[in-house]
Amino acid sequence: MADGFDAILIGAGHNALACALHLAVNGWRVGVFEQAAVPGGAVKTGEYTLPGFRHDWAAMNVSLFAGSAFMKQHGAELMRHGLAFVPVTHPFASAFPDGRWCGVSTDMSATTDRIAALSPKDAQKWAALMADFPARAEHILGLLGSPMTARPLASYAFKTWRKLGLSGSADLARFLLQSPRQWLTETFEAPQVRAMLGAWGMHLDYAPDVAGGGLFPYLEGMAGQAFGMVLGKGGADTVTRALVAAIEARGGVVSCGTPVARILHTAGKATGVELADGRKITATKAVIAGTSPSALVRLTGGTTPAFDRSMSAFRHAPGTMMIHLALDSLPDWAAGEDLKRFAYVHLAPSLDQMARTYQQALAGLLPDEPILVVGQPTGQDPSRAPDGKHVLWLQVRMAPGTILGDAKGEIAATDWATAAAPFADRVLAILDRYAPGIRSKIIGQRIVSPAELEADNPNLVGGDQLCGSHHLSQQFLFRPARGHADGSTPIKGLHLTGAAVWPGAGMGAGSGFLLARKLAGNRAGR
Repeated sequence: MADGFDAILIGAGHNALACALHLAVNGWRVGVFEQAAVPGGAVKTGEYTLPGFRHDWAAMNVSLFAGSAFMKQHGAELMRHGLAFVPVTHPFASAFPDGRWCGVSTDMSATTDRIAALSPKDAQKWAALMADFPARAEHILGLLGSPMTARPLASYAFKTWRKLGLSGSADLARFLLQSPRQWLTETFEAPQVRAMLGAWGMHLDYAPDVAGGGLFPYLEGMAGQAFGMVLGKGGADTVTRALVAAIEARGGVVSCGTPVARILHTAGKATGVELADGRKITATKAVIAGTSPSALVRLTGGTTPAFDRSMSAFRHAPGTMMIHLALDSLPDWAAGEDLKRFAYVHLAPSLDQMARTYQQALAGLLPDEPILVVGQPTGQDPSRAPDGKHVLWLQVRMAPGTILGDAKGEIAATDWATAAAPFADRVLAILDRYAPGIRSKIIGQRIVSPAELEADNPNLVGGDQLCGSHHLSQQFLFRPARGHADGSTPIKGLHLTGAAVWPGAGMGAGSGFLLARKLAGNRAGR
């Protein structure tokens, strides 16, 4: 291993790896140091139940990566290093307690027929939204892909005002501030359609009544209709493996099982890192921390009082439990066989239940009926399991990082080591109501509590898979703090990247790519 690099990156999450690859393409010598035994952070795949059954540890949907600006620029190189996708034409559906269901497929007529069975008026509204989507998406995606610094924001605002006018710009601003419930109830009349879309807000810490969250049910719904979903061939780790291979092919180093103990800085400038084994590695141009904000404070030993307070006060979302199942066959959905075709099946019956579940988790209670995201990747990609067998990916939203009690009054344990099994039983009982007999199909099981998620990846504080709440006070200009949405810090040459930095969580590699482009100066090869 070299004694020094142009840039040192702490952590091998996909944002840090994307940043490293872009810098390497621009001629930088990069070294990535990861505390875990394997790279990827939340984007990794393993045989967590039985041999031959490949489960995505946390992230399963790689659509944002497949459609990202980073992929557009570096995709050909990543494909040469093994990156492979599986397109999904039936991205998501919701099942309901009364035996009905509704889902979005890339076949527009199939989607509108399902919605029309619940509300003809809603089917008409869906068609109108889709017709307007390309024009509206231009402005929304332009904002989400823009650096949160003065000049790009001013340019975005001016272009938007020129195109939409004052009233149109005001309408866009109002939409961006709406809660999921506000937008959904204004737009649709069927409770099932509202719930089907509202479930997407729970993926990003946007419970139904949280301001600013209406955008995400809209985007996920429209994108699912227009583009479907994308999974990683053989597992989401196809992204991680290709990134690592591309970095190493360009002379970079990705070292796992190598924790960083502290960031070295002198006279207000970052100079390198000290590893847990005592080795000191120098960085001539940049140190890039793919860490949580609070970890950055620990690693630096302190920067300025104001910045350190902001990083320490950074708020995390409630936690998530993952349950990985190896199955003899896919679930037999009570609502019908068609549900087996969908990558995601949400078990989130109503906006009211989502709001209750969120508040219970926020209060430190194990929810009485958590929201379930049931991933069926082997329905789309049989390579993840032995012939005829399947894996099921259960994401339980929400769960408290620290347990203060049980909303149902059944689980006395307040530590995850003891509470995980009975809470998982509650989850499987819910699944069994929607897919009777599911327990008899289970041949292997792995429960991953919020505490275990954090132990595996310290960025997931309290099991928060988002590395920070996306509420408006921590979004846009304020992610992770005002004046630092570009990942800058008070120490020259030290930068923060990852889901805690604008544009936040998801697989789009946005923060890593934006930072790398800034550092590389957008030179040839960018």
